[in-house]
This record gives sequence, C-alpha cells and structure tokens, in this order.
Amino acid sequence: MLLETQSLTALCDAVAKLEQGFAKLPECDNSTDVAAIKTVLMTVAERMQDNYPYPHPLYAGQMLKPPHPMARLAYMLALWINPNNHALDGGRASSQMEKEAVAAIAQMFGWESHLGHLTSAGTTANLEALWVAGQLHPGKKIAASSQAHYTHSRLSSVLGLDFIEISCDVRAKMDIAALESALENNDVGTVVATLGTTGFGAVDPLAQMIELQQHYGFRIHVDAAYGGYFTLLEHLQDNVREAFSAIANVDSIVIDPHKHGLQPYGCGCVLFKDPAVGKIYQHESPYTYFSSDRLHLGEISLECSRAGASAVALWATQQLLPMERNGQFAQGLQCSVEAAQLLYQRLLDDDNELTICEPELDIVVWAPKAKTASRISALSQQRFTRAEQQQLFLALIDVPAALLQAHWSEVEFDQTTVTCLRSCLMKAEHKQWIDDIWCIYKSTADI
Repeated sequence: MLLETQSLTALCDAVAKLEQGFAKLPECDNSTDVAAIKTVLMTVAERMQDNYPYPHPLYAGQMLKPPHPMARLAYMLALWINPNNHALDGGRASSQMEKEAVAAIAQMFGWESHLGHLTSAGTTANLEALWVAGQLHPGKKIAASSQAHYTHSRLSSVLGLDFIEISCDVRAKMDIAALESALENNDVGTVVATLGTTGFGAVDPLAQMIELQQHYGFRIHVDAAYGGYFTLLEHLQDNVREAFSAIANVDSIVIDPHKHGLQPYGCGCVLFKDPAVGKIYQHESPYTYFSSDRLHLGEISLECSRAGASAVALWATQQLLPMERNGQFAQGLQCSVEAAQLLYQRLLDDDNELTICEPELDIVVWAPKAKTASRISALSQQRFTRAEQQQLFLALIDVPAALLQAHWSEVEFDQTTVTCLRSCLMKAEHKQWIDDIWCIYKSTADI
C-alpha cells in the first residue's frame, strides 16, 4: 500500500486519553452526522487521487517528503483542540512544546541561547530574518547568490531593502571573489548564505564568508530551509562539512521542518543567535497577552494566528526521532545523500548523459547528451514526459548556460538557459530504489 494506515489505531487511543483531561466539564452535545461527513469525505478522497504519488520512492521530483506517521498523528490529535500559538490564551501546551522543539533545533546548530519560533513556511521565516536585518542595519543592502531562493530578492523589495545578486562559481555556490568585490563597492548590511540551494542542493562556502565578515562587519543570515538538517551528518564532502561546522557563528538561521524534518506543511522556523533582537518585535495588543506573564510567541513573531498543531507534530517527532548524530533520523538523511551519489555515479559512467555538479546533499541535476543546448532542452523535456508515463516522476530545471559552459565544453550553447532533469532523493527508501529509477529512466531513451 502507498498510504500507511496501521498507526490510526493509536490515534483513537490518544483522543480518548486527551478527553480525560477535560473530564470535570459538564457534558455538552457534540454529535455529528457521520454519514453525511463520510459521503463528502469519500468525494474528497476521490478528488485527492489527482495528485502525484508523493510518498512513493518512484516520486523523485520536487521537494516533497512525506511526513512521518508520528507527525501526522500528533497533528491530527492537536486538531481536536485546535490551538493557536499566537498567545498562551490560545495554546498553552502547544506554545510550550513549540519553545522546546525550537530550542532543540537551535541546539542542533550549536546554540544554547537563542530567540526563535516556528512559522508557516520558510518564506515567512526568511522575511522575519531580513526584516530584523533591515532594522539593525537600516539603509544597508542585502546580498545573496544567483542560486539563492528567489524569495530573498522579492522579500527585500517588499521590505524596501536594496538587493545585490552575487554570481556563482561552476559548482553553483556563491563566488567568494565576487562577494568580496560587492562588499568593497557597496554598503552591504547582510549576506545570505544558502546551505542547500533549491536548484542544485549546493552549499555556499560559509567558513570563507565568516572570514570576510570579520573584515567588513556585515551580518550573516543562513538560509538552510532545505539543507539545515544535514548538519547532523559526518559523512559529507569536506567543504560541505566545513560549512555546516561554521553555522554556529552566524547571526540568524532559517530551516524548514516540513522539508527534511518529516513534518506536514507548513512548518518553518527562524532562529536568531542574539535574544536581544526580541526588542525589535515589541508591540502592544489590547486583548491577547493577559493570561500569563510568560513570553507569548506572538510577541516575537510577525505572524499572528499560527497552527499550534504544527508545534505539537514537530515536538512529537523529535521525541520519537531525536536530532542526534548517527541516530535514526540522521541515518535516514545519510541514505538520501548516498542515493544521490549512486545516481550521480550511474550518470557519470554513462556516455549518453551529461552531468554538472557532484551532488553535495541529495539533489542531482543532469541532462541527456546532445550537441546543442536547444536539443538538450528538448530531450530533457521528452525524457521527463516519458518517465512520468512509466510512473517515474522527475523534475525539470532551467540552468543558465554560463554555469554549464565549464562542464560541457563540447556543447554549442545556442540559448541562454538549458532545460535539465533534476531529482530530489529526499526519502531514505530512495537508496534501495536507485536500480529501479535508473532502469526506468534509461528505458525512456528507447521509446
């Protein structure tokens, strides 16, 4: 079966346990028309069949990792209460669970003290980090690489901050020489380091950026929305391990538990190393902050209402799968890295395929071999379509020709971008499915 259901029995027991906490309340009528609900629910199930099979290992396309059963169950359990983690009035237990879960993430990055909270997604988390950066360095510019997520330039515009795009090297990482040139010629207040770009999974050279910071005095914000959890792994390329080892020295971090953290959408997280940035958030609310003298999460967040269920699900998952080096959670990530390396090696050994950068995390980008960029683009689209017809689901990415020229010296670049194939091997099971993925993919050349 594609969809795991055995764990649902545990949910019924947990709901009964939750009910016991409210036993002193007088009875109230909460009856519902189960037959009518089931009728609509069956229609929902039918409509939801119009989806790609995201939980299956043959889905190896976009960044869609199925949540762990623990996260699903804890999220559903919390919905019987439906807490709101804006203020303690709306979610006492879930707010405390959020603080504990976020503290565990901060400790994963080497921070014992921090200020942070969950968000609806990485975009909102990055918005808060750039907003704080703009408040601390008013009038100064934001810099990020050309392979950084597009939201950084967009969010800078929303915040009224000038943005500088820094070129990348041939490995799709921020070019350190280009960064230093930008620092010399611009008033840069914050540099965004991407640890796990969404295109290639590339990891920017954070240690070298920190060296520049000591001379130029800018803030460093790490966008680790995709790659943050890989900090738990020991067996990474040396330069990647060096970058993750330096992360404790930065000013702010964003990570998305709804990517590699096994959580349902939407669950992002923003962290600040200096808790004093909390003063930037200070505001008054006429009706929400009176139930407790303790910190309300809404007092350190740009968002107001937020699903407490996200915090409950994350906390529960961390209890079951602690974020420990060499633990079960980390081993799953290691399998994803090894799956990407296995696929890359297959491509490297095949004279009919073109590779680009060796994967640093679990994303592989490649293309069918041809003489011209336009022909490569056409073949990539063709293989993508044929693979889907055989139940292998990949993704496409448009790559700047300037990045590819150093890798594909024999290709005639008759267009400025080239459509390539891309695979996010996010599931631990992908390591065991590489043979099947490869077999199906290679068969698309013969159709």
